[in-house]
Amino acid sequence: MKRICVIDGQGGGIGSTIIKRLKDTFGETIEIIALGTNAIATTQMLKARANRGATGENAIARTVKSVDVIVGPIGIIVAHAMMGEVTPKIAETIAGSPAKKILIPLSQENIEIVGLSQRPLPKLVQELIEKHLFSG
Repeated sequence: MKRICVIDGQGGGIGSTIIKRLKDTFGETIEIIALGTNAIATTQMLKARANRGATGENAIARTVKSVDVIVGPIGIIVAHAMMGEVTPKIAETIAGSPAKKILIPLSQENIEIVGLSQRPLPKLVQELIEKHLFSG
């Protein structure tokens, strides 16, 4: 069974949207672990039907070492992103994890990725599933 870790912070809206679509598409054929940088984000992702969830720097640092795929907004690999919720340790352990990382190019940080057009979250999540998870 593929283990997918969804990481989000602040209100957990991006992570919740991703988890709902993953569950609608794959049902219980995958395990989704919700990791929040705060308790509100984790709670919202668990409400979206994640199989398990945990909160905080240590939970994230330990869990990302043992999953197949990490999904989240691009800010999860940027130290001090999400209004400071992404600590340098969180960013480093996610970036250094052996898991495949699929990052949504949504950011409140002063970061722009050249060559990407802005699209709404539902379209980005659809692409995530169709092009990056269905293929294996």
